[in-house]
Amino acid sequence: MKLIQVLFQFLLLCTIPECKKSGASTYTTVTPASIVPVTPVTFFAKGADVSWVTEMEAAGIKFHNNTGAEKECMQLMKDLGLNAIRLRVWVNPANNWCNTADVLAKAIRANNLGMKILLDFHYSDVWADPGNQGKPAAWASQDFATLKASVYQHTYNVMNVLKTNGITPAWVQVGNETNNGMLWPEGQASTNMAGFTQLINSGYDAVKAVSSVSKVMVHISNGYDNGLFRWIFDGLKANAGKWDVIGMSLYPTAANWASTNTQCLVNMNDIITRFGKEIMICEVGMSRDQATASKAFITDIIAKNRSLANNKGLGVFYWEPEAHSNWVGYSLGAFDNTGKPTAAMDAFY
Repeated sequence: MKLIQVLFQFLLLCTIPECKKSGASTYTTVTPASIVPVTPVTFFAKGADVSWVTEMEAAGIKFHNNTGAEKECMQLMKDLGLNAIRLRVWVNPANNWCNTADVLAKAIRANNLGMKILLDFHYSDVWADPGNQGKPAAWASQDFATLKASVYQHTYNVMNVLKTNGITPAWVQVGNETNNGMLWPEGQASTNMAGFTQLINSGYDAVKAVSSVSKVMVHISNGYDNGLFRWIFDGLKANAGKWDVIGMSLYPTAANWASTNTQCLVNMNDIITRFGKEIMICEVGMSRDQATASKAFITDIIAKNRSLANNKGLGVFYWEPEAHSNWVGYSLGAFDNTGKPTAAMDAFY
């Protein structure tokens, strides 16, 4: 009780009029320290898909920084200014690369470095892209209801394995370069947009069941092709499709990158106006022999994605930049044949 009385008397003293010789009075008040408003910082992803890394390491492939010192691949990406890693997921690949266990191993490495993760579900045992959207062998004879359930369960299981290991992907693609849908023929957009939409929604629901904060993405290639993007996303919208982010790929040449980027910016602005969604460039690449042009291209597309109104641009990812020495015949990486990054990677600093 005595403490309460003391506090009460103190509060009274803080508001008693202060006598002045002029006869005027003022009130003494307790003024808190000035509060400086904090401007929210929007995370912008500068990332790379390095899904080949464990397979390359198993084959004895090494990675080096610009001075020639050997470095662990993901640490090297971080040293180069990257802050996010993209990882593809296959259902039951013959060699086990990019299956759930392999994805987890890579995700742990990225997470331990403080890098955000973009998870890329192909819903296939092998590559899924605009010309190939084959079902996993285990799903081949399933009816449509079972196929939707398989999409849900596979998505849920992988997400849950990551969650159990303390990993929450920031973004999750449900399908890879689904220009004409996925899981053909049932999910082929040109013949069954409703079926494609239901499969997308199965993946979306599974992601959100594990992580409500992960943003779900539908990914289309040819980011310069406004007609393609309008067709796919108009179709998804008309069929009550669910997605948070629109993803795109962009692979111009040294000769046409400037005009391609301009077309891409027009497309990005249009689909933001049309659908109100955020946009991520989740695959870029150019011939490693054109490193100077590649750097200019990446620098420009980062700036264009970042320029989108209301922070709708989420980031840019290079696809498999670490591929070098003619790894599996791929020539669009951003490392030279000594395993060092080319000038293209300077765009991410």
